[in-house]
Amino acid sequence: MTTTTAGRAPSARRRAARRRGGAAVVFLSPAMAVIVLFVVVPIGLTFWISLHEWSMFTPLGDMAWRGLANYQELLSDKDFFVALRNTLMYVLLVVVITLPLSVALGMLLYFPKSAAKGVARAVLFSTYVVPTVATAIVWGALYAPDYGPFAQMFQAVGLSAPSWLSEPSTALVSLVIFHVWQMIGYYTILVIAGLTQIPPDLYEAARIDGAGFWRQTISVTLPLLRRTTLFMTLITIINAIQVFDPVYILTQGGPAESTSVVSFSIQREAFQYGMAGQASAMAFSLLIVLLAVAGLVLAAMRRRS
Repeated sequence: MTTTTAGRAPSARRRAARRRGGAAVVFLSPAMAVIVLFVVVPIGLTFWISLHEWSMFTPLGDMAWRGLANYQELLSDKDFFVALRNTLMYVLLVVVITLPLSVALGMLLYFPKSAAKGVARAVLFSTYVVPTVATAIVWGALYAPDYGPFAQMFQAVGLSAPSWLSEPSTALVSLVIFHVWQMIGYYTILVIAGLTQIPPDLYEAARIDGAGFWRQTISVTLPLLRRTTLFMTLITIINAIQVFDPVYILTQGGPAESTSVVSFSIQREAFQYGMAGQASAMAFSLLIVLLAVAGLVLAAMRRRS
């Protein structure tokens, strides 16, 4: 009797496990189907096209096999390396400005006890929810050298305004300023969310030990925001690498290719020059870079934890 009962128990557990597994498959299948259809298939198609010579303006049947030749040509393509250099500079400027600014704003909108904090957060976050195309057009008017408000501010104090979007030395920086303005509200909200996870008891203990605001920031706030900061770094880098709309609307990669970034070069190769194979090779290479960056940041997050 005991043997029979013991034999039935594992069998019942196996049946329960199979039922749970079947339920998991049922619930996950729609999500997995969407991921396969809209993520895996496009990535595979992009890689397949990158192995061919094909124009966007001809039928798929006109594809000619090239193997890895498109990738080899990227290694000697000066325009691609210019776009890569501009992208790296853009990412560096965005990260260096955005991270400390968002942490400072997040602390400013979290710690002070004020009824206006909610309104300030909503106003700051509003720059993120407005469509990029609309805000880029507005910023194009702000940057206008003759009638733009920025130019008039300089003229009001007797200074000559820089040609924001017309000079190679200032065009990329102008796009960085726009990017930071648009995204800073989103990153600030992430910082505030991270601050809410820090136990208030730690600040109370620090105050009892005589720590002031700056000491609490260095010893409590910043160390416990490390995971949030690493996550923000990853998102900031990805968003900066993928920048396209402001470049397309405001500068078209100019002047003198000073704002030609990789995403804009991909669009130009594919839809202006009709070189879909080369554009797909660029796009797949960019995907590899993004995956590598994500892997490094996630590994750092695991080590920190």
